Amino acid sequence: MATVWYYYKETRLNLEPSSGSYVVDIELPTLAQAPSSRKPSRSAKAAATNEVSRATTSAIYYRKHHSFPKGFLWRVLEDDAVLSIRTVDICKPKKASDTNLILNFHFPHSIRPTCVALCDPSDHDALSIFVLDTANQLYSIFLRPDSFRKRSFVETGLGDSCKVFQPHAFRNGFKHPYRLLAVNNDQLVALLSDGGHILFDKNTSHNASQLPWKETFQNAKGWFRSLLGARGDLDIKAAAAAVQTDLGLDDASFLFTVCLDHRLRIWNLNNGQILGASDLLNAARDPQETGKWQLDASQTNLVRIVGNTEGKRLCVTYSPVGPGEFKFWMLKSDDVNSVQVDDLFPNDHLIPTPPLGSDVWTLADFSVTERSTARGFRMWLLWKNNMAYRVQELSFLTEELPNAWKNRWRSVFSDTAIPTAQVSGPSDPSGPTEKWLQLIFFPGRFPRATVEAALNAYEGAIGKPGSSSSRNSQGLPEAICSAIASTSSLNKSSSGEMDHEQFRNSSEMQWRKFYRILLELDKPRGEALALSYEPETGMPWIICADGISAIRECSTVEKIVHNPHAPFEGSNEVPTLVATGINFIECFSDSMLQICQSVLRPEMFEESSKSDQERFQFVSDKAGFWRQITEEDAAQVTDALGQNFNLVTTRLYDRVLGTLNDTWDSQYPSELPLTEFGRKIIIRAVQDLAELQWNICFSQIIILVHMEFEFDRPEDALHNKVEVGVIYRNLLIILKRLELVRWLASTQLTTSLPKADRSNSVSGGSPVGPRRQVEEHRVLTALEANIGHLLELPENRAISSTALPRLITNIVADLCAPTGSVQLQPQYIQCGLLVRDRADLAAELTPFCEQDPFSTYVQGRVYLALKDFTTAAAYFKKAAYGMSVPQANPERHSSGLLDETEWNLLFAGIPRYYAHIVALFEQQKAYSFVTDFARLALQFVHGNMEDADKVRTEIQCRLFSGALATSQFELAHATVLVMKDQALQHSCLRALIQRMCDNLHNSELVNLTFPGLQGAVDDILAQHCTNTVDVVTGVPYHQILYAWRIKRNDYRGAAAILLDRIQKLRQLGEGDQVTGDDILDTAVTRQYLMLINVLSCVDPKQAWVTVEEPARPIRLGPSTSEHLTKRRVVTLADIRKEYQAELDRIAAIQNDQFGFTADDEMEIL
Repeated sequence: MATVWYYYKETRLNLEPSSGSYVVDIELPTLAQAPSSRKPSRSAKAAATNEVSRATTSAIYYRKHHSFPKGFLWRVLEDDAVLSIRTVDICKPKKASDTNLILNFHFPHSIRPTCVALCDPSDHDALSIFVLDTANQLYSIFLRPDSFRKRSFVETGLGDSCKVFQPHAFRNGFKHPYRLLAVNNDQLVALLSDGGHILFDKNTSHNASQLPWKETFQNAKGWFRSLLGARGDLDIKAAAAAVQTDLGLDDASFLFTVCLDHRLRIWNLNNGQILGASDLLNAARDPQETGKWQLDASQTNLVRIVGNTEGKRLCVTYSPVGPGEFKFWMLKSDDVNSVQVDDLFPNDHLIPTPPLGSDVWTLADFSVTERSTARGFRMWLLWKNNMAYRVQELSFLTEELPNAWKNRWRSVFSDTAIPTAQVSGPSDPSGPTEKWLQLIFFPGRFPRATVEAALNAYEGAIGKPGSSSSRNSQGLPEAICSAIASTSSLNKSSSGEMDHEQFRNSSEMQWRKFYRILLELDKPRGEALALSYEPETGMPWIICADGISAIRECSTVEKIVHNPHAPFEGSNEVPTLVATGINFIECFSDSMLQICQSVLRPEMFEESSKSDQERFQFVSDKAGFWRQITEEDAAQVTDALGQNFNLVTTRLYDRVLGTLNDTWDSQYPSELPLTEFGRKIIIRAVQDLAELQWNICFSQIIILVHMEFEFDRPEDALHNKVEVGVIYRNLLIILKRLELVRWLASTQLTTSLPKADRSNSVSGGSPVGPRRQVEEHRVLTALEANIGHLLELPENRAISSTALPRLITNIVADLCAPTGSVQLQPQYIQCGLLVRDRADLAAELTPFCEQDPFSTYVQGRVYLALKDFTTAAAYFKKAAYGMSVPQANPERHSSGLLDETEWNLLFAGIPRYYAHIVALFEQQKAYSFVTDFARLALQFVHGNMEDADKVRTEIQCRLFSGALATSQFELAHATVLVMKDQALQHSCLRALIQRMCDNLHNSELVNLTFPGLQGAVDDILAQHCTNTVDVVTGVPYHQILYAWRIKRNDYRGAAAILLDRIQKLRQLGEGDQVTGDDILDTAVTRQYLMLINVLSCVDPKQAWVTVEEPARPIRLGPSTSEHLTKRRVVTLADIRKEYQAELDRIAAIQNDQFGFTADDEMEIL
């Protein structure tokens, strides 16, 4: 492989669940005594070294008999004490529920990492797990699919689903197992250190007296010799790798083992006989050089068997000795007792070529699968160099393998670049803290546990240990900022001013120190453990210590970027132009890149009235990137694109734009929704592709502006031969789409869990360990939250044996394309964010929105949620006409923001639209805007409108409420007067009087005219007076009614209310309380004077009022009675007498002239 052709690209995904509620810890039973000091030491180590989530062994098992869930990722964690299992299906049937739960089985004794086997029963939709631990206990765990859907399914206990068996062969160290295979649900094979193996056949008779497993020894040494050598040392004939197959024959079962003596042995499991043995490379070996060819027992990935033809299979073996060599064998069998093994290429040495470079690469794993009978086979290789790894692929037909081996290898591109934050400059609006937090907490980049471990290490380095309790209370980002801020201080410079530059540099240095620690702790997570391949969909996976990488096909633009020297569509023009643009901006400083991006933002988001040439001039002048371009940089562009950029044409740019607008329209209907795991793969791939395409698009804009002004003669200008204006505008359209995609893919939301995923913990004998606090929410990206439900795969027939890696890329490229099938409409995304109470994020999408009426209306809703009522009102008014004009079938889509009632008010005329706006402001208690929009709505209500009275009444009611809340009593008064509903009018009138009286707006109330309602006002006030007992400290209803009646010349009515107040003052005992300097000046005497003055204002013949005496009971019959109220007339003369009597009484009291008993009368002198 002289040149590397990158045809695939990996998408790395960490395994941190979106919610802690998805993790279920299950404690397993044991037949042996469990070590008492195991768990504390394990948890302490995990906290100190961040190894709690890193696996020592991991693989993916694909069920053979059932379709969903199909793929199960199992991992051995925490010092081989935990077996973690989760599903890794990308898609699911139409109505199936997600299987999001992660089951962590905690074993009392350590697991033997190579003794974990999975299989699925053919007669049950289930998964069987078999595990051997260091106490030689065989665990059999039977899990239904609901175990991965409902916490309650496992929280209630495993019961008979978990069985523990102590094999007799392993007791007292008689035999030593070191590898376990599952032939099927009823038969296991345990490979032994002495070169033999034990068959475990399940007892299916359901007889409790019998052992659950029948043990059968099979050994090449014979029965007697197999009893010897029980020390556990690996025999030279022990198997380093093994695989079982039936070659498609009924009742056949063969075991192929690659032994430590470099030989391939074939066992007949039915009778324990060895059917054949040969050298791994079919070569003759000198018996004296046995040690030279001996294999290492840790090299377990040495043999693969593939094929579907009955009695015929392809066997591929790998010998790691020397440079490493593959051998391809054809296996044939006509019966259950023989296997014919033919070397397909005896004269060819199929030695794999490691990745380019000076590093030493080791082949760690490989996979072979049959694509189809006509399309041959596909082979994948996994190379490792410490923590780094590379993947290669080869597609071949059997007869042309030697030739394909030399020149058809394709590689997987692994992005090993370490992202870092841009350096903050003095003109940068955001400081280093914001940039580093965005980098560290970018979705899917670092797990929380790794960041916490880095913070612990950093705090230890600076001598400031932190506590987890305080960290939980303030949040992880805040804890990091606090730790870094403690190392930097803002000091004064030599001139006496604050040295902000020194503070910025110090903070930047500390952030980089913390980031280096984080990278070092994160590096072991990326160690590759295994290569997995799903034959049905052709999906390859790289399983890492704490992550998983999906291998997908490169998109068109990725093939161009990652293979810059390879021709594209028959020429190198497109790769040359793309590579030149990327190389051109690499010389820019961080500050220059920031300036260029800030200049292009208004170009993307704002409508411009400038000509194309003026826009180019504006970008060139404002960005000023020409200041950092050297003669050498300009010469490189000229060398690549020709003198006067002769290579650049409009057609060439059209081809480049076509690669950035790579849409996809499946010829098959979409029937398979993506699982949450599948959506994460898509989102992670979108993050990578959008970033790559954004850089290409940005670089093409910059180099286009550069070429436009780089000429010696005016006739050589680029715009004379290239439509630079059209190209520039198209690039801005693509850049805007990519900017939106990047924002959606990098913004995280916290949403509530689906009801099916919430915990239903059962107290009592639950095996679930109380290790984690169950969360009722999950964290998603805004892209997944808004369009995740739209992501589907075509029907099953479209997903061939090689289709899924290409389909994933098609979906991702289509999402990034401006004309893609998935429309990313910002206004609907904003609606979804508003439903989730994230108006702050919705406001960030405002620049992406169009100027159509609904988008404008949504902007009003955004600012309304942000409490910016003035801006919201401006948007609502701007959208009024478009949102009120009736439409035949308006689109009713708002991501749940608008309900049916609210939709009925839109596109139904301006009055109803403004009524809706009034209701929105009323919900926010912005009553001043309620009154403004309610008055606007009333202006457009006319008699010809349907339900005009109903609409008018509703708006008037809201107008009255707003006016009342803002103390606009004249407006409320005017609104009450025009109400036609008498009941509503009376209710509002009562509320208005109540509010004005409570707030002591008495004079305003009295001055209001209330035409036609004066009697009602009088009645309401009179009722309040009747109900008032405390006339001293309460609301002065008597005085208000008195003023009301005086204002309207109702003197006798005013006198009556004064007389009522005198009586209540006397009942309260306030008649003797002196209120002034004069001892005769009391509250009662003052009321008498006012009463006399009022009655003096009327005709003497009319100077009287009626008074109701206290009710007294009257018997009407032997068993009934009623209270009779007597009325009497009080004249002005009577009142004067009473007034004089009151004065005499007060004077007598002041002179101590009063009776000694209640019956004595005072002697008035």
